[in-house]
Amino acid sequence: MADTEARLNAATVNGGARIVFESITPQVDDGKFPVRRILGDIVRVEADVLSDGHDKLAGEVRFRIQNETKFRAVPLTLIGNDRWFAEFPLEQLGRYVFKIVAWKDVYASFTDDLTKKHAAGVLTKLEIEEGLALLREALKHGQSRNKPRLAGLLRLLEEAEEDERRSILLSEPTAALMREADLRKFISASHLITLDAEPEYAAFASWYEIFPRSQSGDTRRHGTLRDVIGQLPRIAAMGFDVLYFPPIHPIGEVSRKGRHNTLTPAPDDPGSPYAIGSAEGGHDAIHPQLGTLEDFHALRDAASAVGIMLALDFAVQCAPDHPWLQAHPEWFSWRPDGSLHRAENPPKKYDDIVNVDFYAQGAMPSLWFALRDVVQFWVDQGVRLFRTDNPHTKPLPFWKWLIADIRARHPDVIFLAEAFTRPKIMYRLAKLGFSQSYTYFTWRNTKAELEDYLKELSTTAPRDFFRPHFFVNTPDINPYFLQNSGRAGHLIRAALAATLSGLWGLYNGFELCDAEPIPGREEYFDSEKYTMKAWDYDRPGNITAEITRLNRIRRENPALHSHLGIEFLPAYNEHVLYFRKFTADGNVLLIAISLDPFSIQDAVIELPLWRFGLGDDGALDAEDLMRGVAFTWHGKNQPVRFDPDELPFCIWRVTPNPEGLQ
Repeated sequence: MADTEARLNAATVNGGARIVFESITPQVDDGKFPVRRILGDIVRVEADVLSDGHDKLAGEVRFRIQNETKFRAVPLTLIGNDRWFAEFPLEQLGRYVFKIVAWKDVYASFTDDLTKKHAAGVLTKLEIEEGLALLREALKHGQSRNKPRLAGLLRLLEEAEEDERRSILLSEPTAALMREADLRKFISASHLITLDAEPEYAAFASWYEIFPRSQSGDTRRHGTLRDVIGQLPRIAAMGFDVLYFPPIHPIGEVSRKGRHNTLTPAPDDPGSPYAIGSAEGGHDAIHPQLGTLEDFHALRDAASAVGIMLALDFAVQCAPDHPWLQAHPEWFSWRPDGSLHRAENPPKKYDDIVNVDFYAQGAMPSLWFALRDVVQFWVDQGVRLFRTDNPHTKPLPFWKWLIADIRARHPDVIFLAEAFTRPKIMYRLAKLGFSQSYTYFTWRNTKAELEDYLKELSTTAPRDFFRPHFFVNTPDINPYFLQNSGRAGHLIRAALAATLSGLWGLYNGFELCDAEPIPGREEYFDSEKYTMKAWDYDRPGNITAEITRLNRIRRENPALHSHLGIEFLPAYNEHVLYFRKFTADGNVLLIAISLDPFSIQDAVIELPLWRFGLGDDGALDAEDLMRGVAFTWHGKNQPVRFDPDELPFCIWRVTPNPEGLQ
């Protein structure tokens, strides 16, 4: 028994890999979930590649689109200290897979040994014979296309003197021929890693949210999708490229909410658009007062003509009179007295909403397919962006399945998670397929809070799978910071969102500094969720011009196309946030934002002269992008002042001044 056990263990050990891979980047949870990148990116793969002994290693990264059968390969390059890298391009949308393959490079090991021994004056006759043996092995077992050249080289070597043999064996042409011969000893491969190549708007976009029913300009007339077409020039002029609507479906009549979220609606109260479904249709229908599917197509085409994409809300909930209640009662949860389970978030109770039961008897797979078909319906109408309502309250396996199903056919479709929940749940949703997510930015106000949060998002594991979407407000959230900070407060939050993340958004009214709250709550008074409004977009005190300028700066500077590429810098004032945004090809912005909407703030900032190879007395040419002025800074320390009655932030595009170069 002992001998058998020993032989078994020896066989097991003998079958183990001599080459191992550690600290592979990028990957998410050891390859369990896809890395996120953008079409056109160059993916840099790095790994520690280790083996016993002093033999030379070689390797490559093999990659392919998931539905392809043949891998393409790029060679690994040694960085140092057993760290290797290779790069490959993302040339089409969809899922890629890649792995790292490495082997003992016997010929490189041979030439390294021969070179060292010859330099040390050691006789190398036997080593040269070993080299010839390697060539003969390559001739016998290598790829057929190389055999004529190998045979010719062997004939030349057999007729040459020892010094000439050594010279030929150590030459680059011989080494190249042996690399092609593909004698890959102890070849090993890493696990497969997946990567999603997504469209640019998955990482960089400016979102604007409106209620279509409030776009008539008259609270006495329900707005239509055709009315929204009339708003497109204004929205495009501000620089927004995504127009997002709350649900546009029929609104339930049963238990309809009234103005101010009351349970006693007036006859003309429109109800909450999140109470989806009535006798007029469900999730694949349009509220009759908004218009028809043809009107939607007209809006879609008009938006596209001015560079705007439409984003729809996918809210997995139903009004009590949604058609599904009659057609599929088995999809819902029923109480012992025969009543429906209504949606609740104690102390709140949403009488106008009932939730489906994903795991009810009879709900799988029919309910899952029905919800998938809703998304597919709108994809077929040209929609590529879906904001998903409260996804953390629905089963995680459902999202993994649905998003994979849709994106397998339409890799340009993007899902945004409206998941104000625990951070690990937010991250899990991103791993499962959500390309973007709402974040805690809404409640990060101090310098320390903002720095810590951005460092977490940009330098730790989430950087490879989680894209933060910085909304400054939503119909549900009127942040305390905005409620009493006026124009300056709205400018501060807009500047933070637009420069810290590639994705930012606002709910219509923010540009008007509209922030009247329900006292003591982070909610808007007379919320548009329960009524129709008429907005005066030209009213005094608006910040439309500043938002327009911010969006233009974002478009023109790739450093602002992502939350990555950020470095926080010294600003000697706790109320001034100061940071550098940069790209590898030299687009560098310095950004300083006062976090105080009430008082003048002075600070001394340090210019990162060292990043340009300059000493403390160096010079930077700067362009103030908000004010349109240019100047030159001399020296590391520079004073700045922010007046809340003017513009409480600065964005400077900087380049090294030639006179300041060392």
